Amino acid sequence: MNHNYSAKPVGYFNTARKSFVDMLPHNEKARLLEIGTGSGDTAALALAEGKCGWCCGVELCEGPAVEARKKIQQVIVGDIERIKLDLPEKFFDILLLSEVLEHLVDPWSVLKKLKRFMKPGAIVIAGSPNVCDWHVIWTQLCGKWYYQDKGIWDATHVRWFSPESYREMFVDSGFVVDEVGPSYPLRIKARIFNVMTLRRFEYLLHSQVVLKGHCPA
Repeated sequence: MNHNYSAKPVGYFNTARKSFVDMLPHNEKARLLEIGTGSGDTAALALAEGKCGWCCGVELCEGPAVEARKKIQQVIVGDIERIKLDLPEKFFDILLLSEVLEHLVDPWSVLKKLKRFMKPGAIVIAGSPNVCDWHVIWTQLCGKWYYQDKGIWDATHVRWFSPESYREMFVDSGFVVDEVGPSYPLRIKARIFNVMTLRRFEYLLHSQVVLKGHCPA
């Protein structure tokens, strides 16, 4: 994992991923595992909305982990690619991976490592930047490439995914993929274009990929 996080802006590790929580069914007995939990806001929202009853977060940086410990039951600090997780196998009902896999050198191995901690049928929700977004392609056609503190041009990204390669990574790692698509509803012009082109070019129209899947029985 890229460890150059010292220059991250204030609030980078905050903000709940409400769209992820909205995708979860109500289940106050569910156990949730979140990788890259930051300050714990997403897991805490899942708890507050009754989408789970117990949370464990894995976070690289000690600072946000301190805040997360105030909100959820367990926080493990360390690089998910290096640490050994002392957790029961087939224990969790939910796995969240919001904007984390693109920061890893070998996300395929990490997914395979995490799978053994998930129950059969466990829900998996993940999101990463979409390298096929038309803004990214246009920028490259103009001969440019940017590095920024956050967002799609985050300088700490070491992997890039298209919607299809994102799907393939999870399938190759042993998960069942139910759907892959935009993280937020398309704007009206993009929706019209998408309908007119029979959704053949939908992969160009969104900056973030969101995947929902599950662990096989």
